[in-house]
Amino acid sequence: MRAVLMEKTGSPDVLKASKVEKPTCGDNEVLVQVMAAGINPIDTKLRQNGLLIPATLPAILGCDGAGIIEQVGDNVTRFEAGDAVYYCYGGLGQQAGNYAEYVAVPESYVAMKPDCIDFVDAAAAPLVLITAWEALFDRARIQSGQKVFIHAGAGGVGHVAIQLAKLAGCEVATTVSNTEKADLVQELGADLVINYNEQDVCEALLNWSDGLGVDVALDTVGGDAFNLLVNATRIYGDIVTILQVPTDADWKSIRLRNLRISQELMLTPMLLGLTEAAEHHGDILDQ
Repeated sequence: MRAVLMEKTGSPDVLKASKVEKPTCGDNEVLVQVMAAGINPIDTKLRQNGLLIPATLPAILGCDGAGIIEQVGDNVTRFEAGDAVYYCYGGLGQQAGNYAEYVAVPESYVAMKPDCIDFVDAAAAPLVLITAWEALFDRARIQSGQKVFIHAGAGGVGHVAIQLAKLAGCEVATTVSNTEKADLVQELGADLVINYNEQDVCEALLNWSDGLGVDVALDTVGGDAFNLLVNATRIYGDIVTILQVPTDADWKSIRLRNLRISQELMLTPMLLGLTEAAEHHGDILDQ
């Protein structure tokens, strides 16, 4: 089959179109003919810096995919050949990713592709959707009526998080860098749009929340952007970050304000081989 191989770390030039063996289908796997593969920041980071799981190069990158099941393993119960599916699996080094004509995916990670979107849109969804879902519902446990702040609302995770928070009945504030992005996030439902090049984000959030701070803050930027949220989040509130908590975080103020700090990394089930957590990913995509 045809595949795009990462032959070494470096620029996009290290990716080469090649011919490789077609994967076999394990007992708990489905063999998917890949119709579209997503491109995420993690893919470019792995290409530049190396695989998360030690593996021999060349490797096939690509976590997100959508396609048609060609074969199912003996233990597979939820799918059959011909099903259109989408998923986030592979491409970290432990198994071939989706920059190929075929990929074998454990059944637990897979969900039926919604009829209302095509394969290209479906392949763009899983990683950012699962990240936003876990951050808001599993970590912060958002509830209807809360004020939720989402950093970088026009970004991959951010634009999905806005929609999920609105579906949950929350009021949503977000940041953007220009008017074009402001128009996009307003179309997605954002109630307050802050241009961080022109406004003080913390001050804007405090004004919006009557000086109390937001109930939930989702940090998709990290560093100083995380630190400013400490005073912009209400006492006993939640801050969830999809990046490493900065080394200069003000833990004294975090403790004084009783803030719950959560980390979100949706790659954990793949990295640690967690079957139940993988099934949760499939459930999220089903929902």
